[in-house]
Amino acid sequence: MALRDFALLALVCLLWAANNIVSKYVVAYLHAPPLFYAAVRFAIVAVAVSPWLRNPPKPFWRLILVALCMGAGSFAFVFMALKTASPSSVAIVSQLMVPMTTVLSFLILRERLSRRRLFGIALTLLGALAVMWDPHGFKISQGLLFVVASAFLGSLGAVLMKGMEGVKPLQFQAWVGLLSALVLSVLSAVLEPGALQIGLSMDWQFWAAVVFSGLVVSVCGHTAYYGLIQRYDANLISPLTLMTPLATIALGVVITNDPFDGRMAFGAAVALAGVLIIAMRPNQIMLFVYALRNRTSRSPK
Repeated sequence: MALRDFALLALVCLLWAANNIVSKYVVAYLHAPPLFYAAVRFAIVAVAVSPWLRNPPKPFWRLILVALCMGAGSFAFVFMALKTASPSSVAIVSQLMVPMTTVLSFLILRERLSRRRLFGIALTLLGALAVMWDPHGFKISQGLLFVVASAFLGSLGAVLMKGMEGVKPLQFQAWVGLLSALVLSVLSAVLEPGALQIGLSMDWQFWAAVVFSGLVVSVCGHTAYYGLIQRYDANLISPLTLMTPLATIALGVVITNDPFDGRMAFGAAVALAGVLIIAMRPNQIMLFVYALRNRTSRSPK
């Protein structure tokens, strides 16, 4: 991988990590209604890429399901989780999306499930459980349960999306943004009475955060990521995105004073190791290491 592209991917992962911290600040410290915050975020995305709303991808019913899973459902649960859970714990537990996608692909698409991937699934689950473990026993955190729900919906959406062909990234973002904004607006009006008035009364910090999340993180960040996926093998890019939870943990400890003890360190290491095992084929691990060691030897194209 060229150094320029590696730096771009690192920047994208840093933006995603920073978005977790910003979202935590918005819903936990500014006390913004999470569903309203998510609705405004997706509305900004839809407006920004509205030219790509022409000719919706088919089948349209599948697009609706994917949008509700990967967009409205997944983000709504994450924002609700961040009201009580730390960004670090959310980043670790959200790694369950990788083994969930693997299992759902096996159940729905009949994809092969090898022993290596089963081992990776077990490690990821062990790491997530370690994060939710309390010295006095297993602690069921409502916030982290929301993260599990978010991971499941994101995984289901990813599997359903595999049945859609010829969908351009910005076209997909436009329709997910529009459909998610509509659904979340209705849910916010029903479940968060007065959310609109609360949101309109907030100062510039809220609006700066939602513009950052919608334009910089989603439109710019995801577009750059899709471009990298087109230039490089997904089995190289996917493991490198583990920089996102690592950066989230680091930013959470520094900015939001997230607790990070030996138990959290163990859970993070085990979960990320499991994700790495699932994402990579055995013969690609050495290639992955080789590419990292030699990324500076290739000049940018």
